[in-house]
Amino acid sequence: MELSTVGVVGLGYIGLPTAAILASQDVKVIGVDVNPATVEAINRGDVPFVEPDLATYVAGAVQHGTLRATDVPEPADAFIVAVPTPFAGDHVPDLSYIEAAARSLAPVLRGGELVILESTSPPGATQRMADWILEARPDLSLDGADGRPQIHVAHCPERVLPGRVMIELVTNDRIVGGLTPQAAEIAKGLYAVFCQGEILLTDAVTAETVKLVENSFRDVNIAFANELSLVADRLDVDVWELIRLANHHPRVNILQPGPGVGGHCIAVDPWFIVDAAPEQARLIRTAREVNDAKPQWVVDEIVTAAREVGAATVALFGLAFKPNIDDLRESPARTIAATVADRLPEARVLVTEPHIDALPPELANRRNVELVAIDDAVRRGDVLAHLVAHGAFREHRDQNGAWALAGKKVLAFTGPSGTAAP
Repeated sequence: MELSTVGVVGLGYIGLPTAAILASQDVKVIGVDVNPATVEAINRGDVPFVEPDLATYVAGAVQHGTLRATDVPEPADAFIVAVPTPFAGDHVPDLSYIEAAARSLAPVLRGGELVILESTSPPGATQRMADWILEARPDLSLDGADGRPQIHVAHCPERVLPGRVMIELVTNDRIVGGLTPQAAEIAKGLYAVFCQGEILLTDAVTAETVKLVENSFRDVNIAFANELSLVADRLDVDVWELIRLANHHPRVNILQPGPGVGGHCIAVDPWFIVDAAPEQARLIRTAREVNDAKPQWVVDEIVTAAREVGAATVALFGLAFKPNIDDLRESPARTIAATVADRLPEARVLVTEPHIDALPPELANRRNVELVAIDDAVRRGDVLAHLVAHGAFREHRDQNGAWALAGKKVLAFTGPSGTAAP
C-alpha cells in the first residue's frame, strides 16, 4: 500500500518531530494544529519549542516542499494522531483531544486510509477513536463488511526521550498494534520509512498497555529512590552516599532521587493503568502517590531552611521537568516554586531557568517572584535550592568555584550532578 502523503494531527513535542522525520524521507506531510501561531511558525520553517536538531529538520523540509502546516485536516493516505491525553479529576483519562481529532479527520476520509494513534493512551482508546470516526462516517468500516470502504486503524506509542527525540525516533524499536492484523502490517510499512529499530507487531490494546507499563516501571523505581531519600533524611544519612555504596552490589542499581516526577509521560501514564485496573494496580498507585508527594516535602525543606537562616531571598535553580530542556509540563519544580512563593510571602523568590525567556503565568503574576540569570541567583540568594540538574548550572559552578558561599544555605534535591551544585 503506497503511503505517499501523511497527515499529522497535533504538532507538539511528538507530532512535529514525527512530521519532520517523515518529510525528510521525501514523504509529503501535512501537519495539522489548532494553534495558529504553531501553524504560522512551521510554515516559516521555525519551531515553537526547543528540541535539538528539530529546527534543522523542519527548516529543510519546509524549504524542500515536503512539509507544510494547516489548521484543518486534508485528504491523505495516512494520518498520525499525536494530541494530548491528560487526565481529568480523580485521575480519569481525558480523551476529548483524541475525540476532537477523530471527528476532524473523518470528513476527509475516502476509504483505504491508515489512521494511527500515537498519543499515549489508556487501554481501549484506539478502538474508541475508530468508533468516533465510524460514528461520523457510517459509510466506512474496519473490516470491509457490507461492501463499505475499509479504514485501517492502529496504535504506535511514542517511546522517545525529550532532548533526544530526533535520534530516538529513528533508532528506538517501535511497538505497532492494529485493530486488525492488516492495519498493523500497513502501519509497520509507514514506520519502516524512517525507523531503523525493530518494529514489533501486536494488537492495539497490548500496544497501548506496553507504553503505560514502561513508564510505570520507571515510576516505581523512581518512587523507591524518592522514598529512600525521606528515610535517609529521618536517619540523618547522606542519601547520595547511601545510593552510591549500595549500587556497588552487582545486582543493585538504585536511581537518583529528585524533587518529584514531571513531564507528560511518567507523571500521567501510570494513572491510566490504575484507572483501568484499580484493584490490581496497588503498587503502581502507591508509587504515584509517593512521587506526587515529594514536591511538598521539598517545599517544607526549603521553607524550614529559609526560616532557620532568616532568609530574605530564596533562589531556585531550574523549572523544567528534566535537565537541559525547556519543557515545563507537569514539572515538580514549577509547583515547588509557586508553593514556596505562597509559603514565604515576605521573601524574594528568584528563579533561574536557562531554557526559558519568561516565567509561566502562575509565577509571572506574583510580585515576590523574579526570573534571573544564574549569576544573580547565586549572588543574591540566601538559600540556594537546586531542583533541576541542568548542565548550565554545573558549568557555572565549575567556572566560578563552589556555590556554598559564606552565610548561604545550599540544598540539593537532584543527583548525582546536583549533589554539589548547589
